Amino acid sequence: MIARFLKNYLPRHRNRKNQLLHLAGVPLTFVVAPVMLALESPPVWIVACFLAGYALQLAGHAIEGNDAGEVVFIKKMLGISYIEYGPESEYSSCRDLNDDNTES
Repeated sequence: MIARFLKNYLPRHRNRKNQLLHLAGVPLTFVVAPVMLALESPPVWIVACFLAGYALQLAGHAIEGNDAGEVVFIKKMLGISYIEYGPESEYSSCRDLNDDNTES
């Protein structure tokens, strides 16, 4: 499970700025916000941490040149085109080219 996650995650996060924004954004979203919730902090601060963390991650993907995983999922469900891998990645989400290296 972890190997599959990394096989998908690493090619989508090649850009150093994206990595740094995720380094701050992921803990802010998925660690700080839940801890603040458990400590019964004011709701506005919990929501602010969660949204700020996601904003950092989305900014990282904008710099990388691809859509965030959640955005890819939603766009797939709606039948909208998406960019799964940025230009720095050797992977492609275009199945027609038969060059998608993420499949096992």
